[in-house]
Amino acid sequence: MSILLGSTAPDFKVETTKGPISFHEWSGDSWVFFFSHPADFTPVCTTEMGRTAQLSQEFAARNVKPLGLSTDSVEEHLKWIDDVNDTQSCDLQFPIVADPDHKIAQLYEMIHPGESSTAAVRSVFIIDPDKKVRLTMTYPMAVGRNFDEILRVIDALQTSDANNVALPADWRKGADVIIPPSISDEKAKDLFPQGWKELRPYLRMTKL
Repeated sequence: MSILLGSTAPDFKVETTKGPISFHEWSGDSWVFFFSHPADFTPVCTTEMGRTAQLSQEFAARNVKPLGLSTDSVEEHLKWIDDVNDTQSCDLQFPIVADPDHKIAQLYEMIHPGESSTAAVRSVFIIDPDKKVRLTMTYPMAVGRNFDEILRVIDALQTSDANNVALPADWRKGADVIIPPSISDEKAKDLFPQGWKELRPYLRMTKL
């Protein structure tokens, strides 16, 4: 199956470093940052796990639960966490999925034969509280993720949902937003009483 934007994230039951979870039940009313790694005890993965742990308060402030995955066992994950905490100066508390049989990696299409037939590439899934997939990103195995972008896009998705707006290139919190073309000027007057700047009829910028 393909994991398409707007589709329901596949549910699964699995062992993790925090005990067994049922994904949809575990995620509850939170957003989820679900991200995969090629293997434990590998250098790029170690920095990414550490960075996620370092950003725990940033994720919590956005009502986001991180969930890692690597195609290794819980026992290996727990040993690896000691290395992550030691080398990255962090305290990793989020669960890491054990997937030695690759079932979850295959369910979420994380294994790309061109990169490896057994290891998950660096996939990212941002999943909202309705269990809908809102964003996917895939990095090659040798390149670490940009966590500034991960937080930025979560902010953008949540801002769009809350305010019925679109976000321009490189948008960050506090910057101007776009009134979607689907909203007429008449309706926009009610939704955006602060007014807007019309660069083109289809490009109206406003502040929140």
